[in-house]
Amino acid sequence: MAGNTLPEQLVKYLTDAHSIEEQALAQLEHAPKLAGEPELARIFQEHLEETRGHESRTRARLEALDADPSRLKDAVMKAGGTGFLLFAKSQPDTPGKLVAHAYSYEHLEVAAYELLRRVAERAGDRETADLAQSICDEERAMGKRLESCFDRAADASLADVGREDILEQLRKYLADAHAIEAQAVQLLEKAPDLVSDPELGRVFDEHLVETRGHQELVDARLDALGGEPSMLKDLALRAGALNWGGFFGAHPDTPGKLVAFAYAFEHLEIGGYEQLRHVAEEAGDQETAGVAKRILGEERAAAEKLAASFDRAVEASLEALGVTA
Repeated sequence: MAGNTLPEQLVKYLTDAHSIEEQALAQLEHAPKLAGEPELARIFQEHLEETRGHESRTRARLEALDADPSRLKDAVMKAGGTGFLLFAKSQPDTPGKLVAHAYSYEHLEVAAYELLRRVAERAGDRETADLAQSICDEERAMGKRLESCFDRAADASLADVGREDILEQLRKYLADAHAIEAQAVQLLEKAPDLVSDPELGRVFDEHLVETRGHQELVDARLDALGGEPSMLKDLALRAGALNWGGFFGAHPDTPGKLVAFAYAFEHLEIGGYEQLRHVAEEAGDQETAGVAKRILGEERAAAEKLAASFDRAVEASLEALGVTA
């Protein structure tokens, strides 16, 4: 593809990073009020200030490269951030949903800056590479702060739930896990064809096998507890996976975008299963807690494999674009 040079692609990766920060701001400006717990609210408020700095720094770097943020991308991402907040606010377990999503989003940002750094290094732009590394470190640190609050978020979600109702809540958490696994299967089935790269495709194929096993484990626990999957949630999340498949297929740099999204999705699952484990322990259901721990180990390992694929994802994206120096 004529005209696709590394400096041009670097600007595109920077505009993507700026758009992601715009969405983060749209979420973080309201997150402290929705957190439902003082410590969680404090963490979100502190990261809001950091994120304002990230937006300013990525904008300044674009200006230094004689480029501007993408108004269209920024507007779409802001709308997405607002939409998620409305969803979280409508849920009875708002603190848990908010923390799990934020944890996932921090890792989307980590992936975006990891990819940006690699493109900047290939382009010989040390200043942009250092910027990406610096912001990535702060996003990773925020992820760790959120990870330390999974139990706190689950407790805040259960604050108004009586002991007699906790089993019903456990069934709902399992139904949520089932819906997320349904989306994961749908996405993982399409991923190898979307990336068109054997090395990356193998990573997705291996986790697809694990994910189908996760579905079976969750199904078994739902059945044992007299619950059942939510058809509405399953259908909604499967439709979401199909929409994501269309989105990735429409972008020429599919490998990088898909690996970044999958990495974030693994962390959404990690956040969900950490809270499921805690609710199961509160309900005295050690078998469900054990299933959650087993799945957590495999989700964390899958996330590590995706992180180890960032180099290949950048190379595959640049190859697909026909990028020249």
